[in-house]
Amino acid sequence: MSVNNIQKIYLDNAATTQLDNRVLEAMLPYFSDFFGNASSLHSLGTQTKELLYNFRSKLAGFINAQSEEIIFTSGGTEANNFALKGIAFANRNRGNHIIVSAIEHDCILNTCKWLETQVFFISYLPVDKDGLVDLEKLKLVINPKTILVSIMHANNEIGTIQPIADIGRICKERNVYFHTDACQSFGKIPIDVIHQNISLMSLNAHKIYGTKGVGCLFIKKGVNITPLLHGGGQEFGLRSTTENISGIAGFVKAAELCLNELEPESKRLSNIRNKIIQELQCKYEGFYINGSMKHRLSNNLNFAISGLEGETIRILLLLDKKGIAVSTGSACSNNDTTKSASHVLQAIGSDQFQSRGAIRLSLGRFNSEDDIDIFIETFTDIIKQLKPIFS
Repeated sequence: MSVNNIQKIYLDNAATTQLDNRVLEAMLPYFSDFFGNASSLHSLGTQTKELLYNFRSKLAGFINAQSEEIIFTSGGTEANNFALKGIAFANRNRGNHIIVSAIEHDCILNTCKWLETQVFFISYLPVDKDGLVDLEKLKLVINPKTILVSIMHANNEIGTIQPIADIGRICKERNVYFHTDACQSFGKIPIDVIHQNISLMSLNAHKIYGTKGVGCLFIKKGVNITPLLHGGGQEFGLRSTTENISGIAGFVKAAELCLNELEPESKRLSNIRNKIIQELQCKYEGFYINGSMKHRLSNNLNFAISGLEGETIRILLLLDKKGIAVSTGSACSNNDTTKSASHVLQAIGSDQFQSRGAIRLSLGRFNSEDDIDIFIETFTDIIKQLKPIFS
């Protein structure tokens, strides 16, 4: 990959991924040959409706769901908004209490802030130094007014994987809906909505080498939810708008490829991630990792070097100048005009300085060991430039 004649090494796959050519190939027929509106009664429409049914069924099979439990959306943010607002307003006669973790994605936390203006009460469950929720605290916080628990499957900044099967079991025992944002985990670790007791789950395509602008919300049959969008009654009356058939075709193909390659790809990414850790630990005494290493996505590394936290943005820009793309945290958080410290790092115990000083590497399908060697060499050269500042 090259941009402006500079060879690019892309290490920000948690923000978005490069479209896989196999996914693009799967999408192309739905721009020209099968372009009909699935709600139309003519043959082009009924043909598209049948194709949509097949895509829905295939995606459902990947997570052990039923076809009609998959509601296609424009992506993860819409799915998360739909889950929280849809459950809140459909079930307020039962209660007005929602529980989320302190390290949720901004679209969950900002939805919760808005729900608080609508007389819903939100409990923000703390996490430990590894980013894991405390199951005993969850049990204590659930009360008769609780209608929903929303805990993300894997964190977008530090990669921590939550014990969602245990969380789902607790919620099921207490007759509370359980939603999980699985946009970062889907395609990287197995998901089974039945065995993990999931009521609702958000997924999207652009984190798994699909296109932006398409995702879905799994809604277990029998869940009481009200639509977020109103209109022509598409998606079983739960999400009105003409379905993005080409995007959905790509989404399903992307998911298929990830799941077919899941185990070897996870092992490959773990190996090159661990190579980075070993190299940087040897070079820098102050090197430290944020989050759990035991319960972590194989492609995620969030780290810093003591004393250099204040130079993180400069390091990022110098790396970018050399054609290497990394991030300092969630891409969505970069739209925060307050430029506040990472709420995720603060939640695991980092101070304000440390919470602004982390570097996130998120590896992907198109990264090689050669990319990692170039990153380590370039990073080392950059740190040498910065060291005189602190000598």
